[in-house]
Amino acid sequence: MTISPMPAPAPAALPFRKMHGLGNDFVVLDARHAPLALAQQQLERIADRRFGIGCDQLILLEPSTRGDARMRIFNPDGGEVEACGNATRCIASLLTEESGQSEARIETVAGLLVGRLEGTEVAVDMGLPVLDWARIPLAGEPRDTARIPLDTAALSPDLPGWFSAVNMGNPHGIFFVTDARAIDLARIGPVLETHPIFPEKANISFAELRPDGEITLRVWERAAGATLACGTAACATAVAAHRLGFTGETVRLHLPGGPLAIRRSPEGRVIMIGPVAESFSGTIHPSLLAG
Repeated sequence: MTISPMPAPAPAALPFRKMHGLGNDFVVLDARHAPLALAQQQLERIADRRFGIGCDQLILLEPSTRGDARMRIFNPDGGEVEACGNATRCIASLLTEESGQSEARIETVAGLLVGRLEGTEVAVDMGLPVLDWARIPLAGEPRDTARIPLDTAALSPDLPGWFSAVNMGNPHGIFFVTDARAIDLARIGPVLETHPIFPEKANISFAELRPDGEITLRVWERAAGATLACGTAACATAVAAHRLGFTGETVRLHLPGGPLAIRRSPEGRVIMIGPVAESFSGTIHPSLLAG
């Protein structure tokens, strides 16, 4: 007599929240009370905008001994990344709502981040920017990271032939351009993201200095593509603009999803302020997790 193996149990339904900061959207899964292990393919299915829920990043909350929660961040390809400013603001909003406090401490791969309520907006202390060549990291002979020559003439005449580099928990290349809207983001973004000068790839920003002293910003996000807003890119751009003497220590940046304000603390820490929202909550059907 042949005994057929028992079928594997189907994955359980999984509660989630959908949140966003200026259209930079996230699926938030809470694993603080029960461990949750998802395979790369499951992460990809959830992030898929046609067959899943859809998001720029998937956020996994876990217990923390250092803060109110540990936040892990996964791109749509299932790869884990170090930091996301808008996600940090969303999670700070969620945690302060739960606790009734005005402040939340969030553990991340990039370090411990503190979020605070400021009226109807959320401010997050993103820490000190990293400006050292090797720590950003960049490849090749070290030089001043405020203005790095890069031959981009064959790629686009709209690029300046140099860029600034900053690490805000993840690597960023910032190109100051005359007209950010003229940049073919879908064509140029992935080429620069994977340029050999960025050994870990990079988020690529195209920043236009406006007559009013503010900045128009478009971002190609590493492994995620064009996004309506990227908080760490806004922080990195503000740092680069101030280093080059283009702006003061406080500046307002206009992204496709809306504005973010960036200011510096007396110690040089980067503070990002902007709105967040919860779009909806629901349950992921087991069939999506099972494929």
